[in-house]
Amino acid sequence: MKQTVKRTVVRRLKTIEGQVRGLQKLVENDAYCIDVITQTSAVRSALSAVEDAMLENHLSTCVVEQMKSGSQTKAIREILSAYKVSKKK
Repeated sequence: MKQTVKRTVVRRLKTIEGQVRGLQKLVENDAYCIDVITQTSAVRSALSAVEDAMLENHLSTCVVEQMKSGSQTKAIREILSAYKVSKKK
């Protein structure tokens, strides 16, 4: 994994961790439902950004290397698998 991507993803995950802790406190404190829903949406969006960064990294590194080394079938399988997972959102 590219170091810049790794730093970005780790930073985003730490932010998400804080958001989830905040979300838990909202629920524990009987916060207004819309506030909880708003925060769950923010967490979902942040996780989606992590997925996007990881997919972009994978396609630009691992898949490229697989294609160069003659493992096109494996690369195509991984691309299709990632595509199918992303459609389940």
